[in-house]
Amino acid sequence: MQSFPPTAVIRHRLENLKKCSLRGLESRPDFRFYPYPLSAFPPIEHYIILTIEAPPLSEEDASHGLLILDATWRYAAKMLEAVQRQGSQRNLLYRSLPARFTTAYPRRQNDCPDPSRGLASIEAIYLSYQLLGRDTTGLLDNYYWKEEFIRRNI
Repeated sequence: MQSFPPTAVIRHRLENLKKCSLRGLESRPDFRFYPYPLSAFPPIEHYIILTIEAPPLSEEDASHGLLILDATWRYAAKMLEAVQRQGSQRNLLYRSLPARFTTAYPRRQNDCPDPSRGLASIEAIYLSYQLLGRDTTGLLDNYYWKEEFIRRNI
């Protein structure tokens, strides 16, 4: 039985679903997807949002939900600003993933603030679930670069 809130994914409306690393997770009961721009802010009190500059994620955070911004880095930065404006009343926590993890996703853009640490959304979710002690079964099933990601990080 799930003892943590569902992972909330705010997906930018211009996200290319053919390249989206989260395809196939929309029907999972431990995920909720919200289109951005938001018509209403989702219920994310006491959720964790991943950023590069925050304290590291740990098992102590296991009771919190994850908030994932699914977009290109350029759009994600704008989305984060909107979430921060709205999220200040919602007790959002900011955490990071350890710097030793690297992406297998072939990046073609330069908007990431730290390309060596810029993970695909599914990579960040998978590693977060591992660090939080959650079941990762099936998370990477539809991820094209699954084998390379596992080779680099697990």
